[in-house]
Amino acid sequence: MSIFALGDLHLSFAADKPMDIYGGQWVGHVERIRENWLARVSEDDLVLLPGDISWAMKQAEAEADLRWIASLPGQKLLLKGNHDLWWTAVGRLNALDPSLHFLQNDHYSYGDYGICGCRGWICPDDSEFTQHDEKIYRREQIRLRLSLDSAVRAGKRQIIALMHFPPAGFSGRSAFTDIFEEYGVRQVVYGHLHGAEAQRKAIGGAVRGVEYRLVACDYLGCMPVKLVE
Repeated sequence: MSIFALGDLHLSFAADKPMDIYGGQWVGHVERIRENWLARVSEDDLVLLPGDISWAMKQAEAEADLRWIASLPGQKLLLKGNHDLWWTAVGRLNALDPSLHFLQNDHYSYGDYGICGCRGWICPDDSEFTQHDEKIYRREQIRLRLSLDSAVRAGKRQIIALMHFPPAGFSGRSAFTDIFEEYGVRQVVYGHLHGAEAQRKAIGGAVRGVEYRLVACDYLGCMPVKLVE
């Protein structure tokens, strides 16, 4: 029973959105994801998918992408990204397939682990941060605490968190990182960042007792990364 992570799948089986226009690292990315997934992940494993899963606009359009994910080995835990506009009522989504679990304001239990998270948002140290962003930033903090509190109530002492947006900007600190430290989160995985320049600046490694890892698909070469044996 291992835990893997891979973000930003950007699937588009029902939408005309080829990813190879964004560079060679995206050429044949769907086939590469499948090949690597089948080589690494077993039916007993869990794969964390922190956002930007499908380019679809509506759930009906996203179902082809979700069926493709469901056909792969293991349990899958999905988190909403900024492009997942198809994401509707979470109860309806959780009824789609027994191997698909959609994380929203709660936690997912996997053995001794409680998996928590929220979509996140840009942080105040971003030069483009506005009053509108402040409202969303605060709302996402509430959602993160709801998720973490759910795991604490369930007695989970080993917590892994996922976000779509980076948990901190260039300063390396935010309300999100403070919350992770407060709750004793062990690992945080996130996506959203694409391109070498942005990825070089990403928060990573051990920071004040929390291990941060960027798991965007292009950054990992379409290879699910193992977090826990």
